[in-house]
Amino acid sequence: MITVQSIFQYDKKHATAITIGTFDGVHIGHQKILERLITNAKTSDLKSTVVTFFPHPRMVLQKDAGIKLLNTIDEKTLILEKLGLDNLIIHPFTKDFSRLSATEFVRDLLVNQLKTKKIIIGYDHRFGRNRNANITDLISFGSAFDFSVEEISAQEIDDVSVSSTKIRNALAQGDIQTANKYLGYRYMLTGTVIKGKGLGRKLDYPTANLQVEETYKLIPKTGSYVVQSTIGNKIVFGMMNIGFNPTVSGEKMSVEVHFLDFKQNLYEQKIQVDIIARLRDEHKFESVDALKEQLTKDKETTLSVIARL
Repeated sequence: MITVQSIFQYDKKHATAITIGTFDGVHIGHQKILERLITNAKTSDLKSTVVTFFPHPRMVLQKDAGIKLLNTIDEKTLILEKLGLDNLIIHPFTKDFSRLSATEFVRDLLVNQLKTKKIIIGYDHRFGRNRNANITDLISFGSAFDFSVEEISAQEIDDVSVSSTKIRNALAQGDIQTANKYLGYRYMLTGTVIKGKGLGRKLDYPTANLQVEETYKLIPKTGSYVVQSTIGNKIVFGMMNIGFNPTVSGEKMSVEVHFLDFKQNLYEQKIQVDIIARLRDEHKFESVDALKEQLTKDKETTLSVIARL
């Protein structure tokens, strides 16, 4: 897959079949649409292309700094590549870009720059300045500029919307099983391992403290989870705690992973952690010894979860 950071960076040698959207989560609803795009492109000798935007339009137009997304840009890129997409275009979303007229957007960007021959898009898609153009306008542009438009039905769009809502709600409740079901893969957290206070090591459960740099990334409900990572081409399992470490008077929320049977130094390395299952809520224990006893029980449960995979 070729990834470029602007529509203007696209190599205009190949005509494209495109779809446009945020595709946050790239969940099972999105995947159906993307599989259709990829199949269409192959049969028509076109390059399957997703046009997405960053920052999220709501961050720019509504100053919604509190918006939480299921994927970072790097995570989304990784998932799309695995689906077999030819091109991913991550175009910067700015106020100036939002002011492009529908004609400018279609003629200058989709047709002249991306060589679009087919667009697969939702029935409710709106575009252009003030979002004043709709799919009927897009079909008219297709007749004028020689591209076809395939409409994604209301039912399919509703399925996508329902899936996104269910995933966010499930993660907020710590329901990883439901979230992973609708995602079609395990929900992931990606970050850099930083130095912590060393409390885990004192408990004989040393942890990798994961710093998720993207503040817009949705972090699941506080608590303990069973996780998996691939480090140095080796699959490793572990226990992850998301929370405030109340037993030892923690003040800031942290994401800490204790990897089983793993002693490698991970400081300053970027790792991806896939969440398999939830163990329990975060509790304030009466003593450090009581916490250590619980961690031993968590490890036993984690090993039983891993054995069933």
